[in-house]
Amino acid sequence: MILESKIALTASGTFFLTALLTGVWKYRHMLSSDAHVAPFYVDTAHRAALLYAFAALLLARLVEESPFSPAVNVAAIGGPLAFFAIAIATYIGLGFENRTDNQFRERRFATTWGMVALIVTEIGGFGVLFAGFLLRAWGGW
Repeated sequence: MILESKIALTASGTFFLTALLTGVWKYRHMLSSDAHVAPFYVDTAHRAALLYAFAALLLARLVEESPFSPAVNVAAIGGPLAFFAIAIATYIGLGFENRTDNQFRERRFATTWGMVALIVTEIGGFGVLFAGFLLRAWGGW
């Protein structure tokens, strides 16, 4: 198995385990809450971890078909996976704080330039891997 796949599959497994653990946390809140709901960011952390686990699997599969060098592939998957992990950790932190307010209400570096970096990195990384797949699958590369 190539290094790039190992990285993506390790991230996927870590995200999925995080989803399972935050699911227990969410369930505990649902049992103890009068409205039977979890705090907003506890629910968000659980859902994000689930979705990112499967997004990491997609990246793992695409990187296996990429015709690009290992260095390009590691950079292409590393950026999105890092931002996925940061997002999950942020939601978990906000859940522990029991924040129910929108994290973007307060303007700061993370909610402005941090989001620009996230957008460029996630779309760029996926774009490189998807382009590699398309070149190999349809372009005869």
